[in-house]
Amino acid sequence: MAKQRRSKVERLIEGYDLNGLGDELVASWTAEGDERKSLRQLATEFNVALVDARLEQAGVTHFDTDGQAIYEALSEDNAESDRATVEARLERAGIDVEELEKDFVTYQAIRSYVKDIRNAEYQTATDEEHIEKQKNTIQRLVSRATSVTEEKLTRLRDTGRISLGNFRLIIDFQVYCRDCDTQKTVSGLLDGGGCECPTEDT
Repeated sequence: MAKQRRSKVERLIEGYDLNGLGDELVASWTAEGDERKSLRQLATEFNVALVDARLEQAGVTHFDTDGQAIYEALSEDNAESDRATVEARLERAGIDVEELEKDFVTYQAIRSYVKDIRNAEYQTATDEEHIEKQKNTIQRLVSRATSVTEEKLTRLRDTGRISLGNFRLIIDFQVYCRDCDTQKTVSGLLDGGGCECPTEDT
């Protein structure tokens, strides 16, 4: 049986000695919430890593521009003068710009690698999990607002700017739906699945 040909991403990880980068791609693509990165973002990060590795392989210990800026100059619609300047610097450092650009990968290549080679899958959260996550986020915001408000009031009182005794701050966000005339706390609204307005299923 013929040996399966390795993907471009696999070959580049090995050729550029980017050990661990494959695991990072998978972890970033399958992460939850704001920590998750798109395939396009991962392709950009991968290509920037190629630039940095190529500079290191060429023995370049310092460069006026970092890997991110170099990649952007070569791949985006920047002024021709900017690209020409970067190309000249790379060539003086002994780096073949054309070969480097051939190594740049697309987001499709990243998708093929994480899904087909690494068998990674992104599990989307259920509606219940998503609601619970947003509820926790709101609760943290309320706690933060409470803490900041208490601190400001205490400072105003202690510096004699306002008169205030031993106080307790009460923050109770209420959600009022004008359509069904229902008023609930944020937690009550989320826990109960919404207000009393009919859903499409009812």
